[in-house]
Amino acid sequence: MGVKHCCCILYFTLALVTLVQAVHPGQEIELPPPTRRSMQACEAVNIMDKCWRCKADWADNRQAMADCAQGFAKGTTGGKGGDVYVVTSEADDDPANPKEGTLRFGVTQGRPLWITFEKDMVISLTQELVVASDKTIDGRGAKVEIINGGLTLMDVKNIIISNINVHDVVELPGGMIKSGDGPATMRQKSDGDCITVSGGKQVWIDHCSFSKAFDGLVDVTLGSSHVTVSNCKFTQHSKVMLLGADDGHHQDKNMVVTVAFNMFTDNCDQRMPRCRFGFFQVVNNNYDRWGTYAIGGSSAPTILSQGNRFLAPDDAAKKNVCVRADAPESESMTWNWRTEKDVLENGAVFVPSGSDPSLTGEQQAGMIQAEPGENTPKLTASAGVLACSPGSPC
Repeated sequence: MGVKHCCCILYFTLALVTLVQAVHPGQEIELPPPTRRSMQACEAVNIMDKCWRCKADWADNRQAMADCAQGFAKGTTGGKGGDVYVVTSEADDDPANPKEGTLRFGVTQGRPLWITFEKDMVISLTQELVVASDKTIDGRGAKVEIINGGLTLMDVKNIIISNINVHDVVELPGGMIKSGDGPATMRQKSDGDCITVSGGKQVWIDHCSFSKAFDGLVDVTLGSSHVTVSNCKFTQHSKVMLLGADDGHHQDKNMVVTVAFNMFTDNCDQRMPRCRFGFFQVVNNNYDRWGTYAIGGSSAPTILSQGNRFLAPDDAAKKNVCVRADAPESESMTWNWRTEKDVLENGAVFVPSGSDPSLTGEQQAGMIQAEPGENTPKLTASAGVLACSPGSPC
């Protein structure tokens, strides 16, 4: 054994003796108390969060999150298998010719990309941000805010948007905007939504925070389908979520959307969601009061409300969870709006209609098993953006 090894052993022995001598007989060594973060680090309780949040190496294996989508967006992989593109600049000064390093440059590339952020950023968009297919926008590990403009997913597929705070979105005038590998094209005035999904397929929006937009916070329209909106926090807005934009848009009959584990609070008025045509599972969401109503619709949508917690506002005239629109009661009460395992608080009233539908194979495959509504506050406790640090569970 060499001199170096002997010295190491001697040093370790002396350190151990010193530690033991510092403890009085019968006294246990007192470890420092766990930090608030360490105690909460593995509080993941719903099916999607359990898939990745308790893994300390999430930052070294970001693309594993692509295996965690549930509901009707199950199988959405975003930019999995593609290169990692790191956003290094908050700039958005040239929507027609975005510079490399900007978010706009990344989302318009014509290949799969997993997009991350070098640091905390507030990105003030000068025009709507048009996202191309096969992208993941992954804000974990940074505080990422997008303001002024919203995200548009138009006729694209396979998109994941995670851990982004989108707020204070306004109408923007339109103009020459890059939307893919080719040259910029002329686009009209934006709607002023935080996220618009128009003709999009396989879209998973998870752990985002949305507030204060000109129009809607999340709108899914014009033949979009296989969408999951999960673990998001919606606040300070009137028309929150629109699933089907017009009673004349018959292409939305094939729409299937999952709304799961979200928190609606702090002055959300209505449309949580508002549905047309289509098939919708609204499961284990937390409704902390509303203004006009919580869930609404027209054009005979099927809405399965399961395991939600509905805390009604104090106003006696606003206790109804649901609003059926644009049809006489004799017709609207035949629509399949069902309630199961929901919890109704502060006088909330859910009036069901229709009957329990027979599910197609596709519908059955996309269903999330509902937990009792009593569990929903815990299931939604981490809704919205997460404060994730590399090397620790998120």
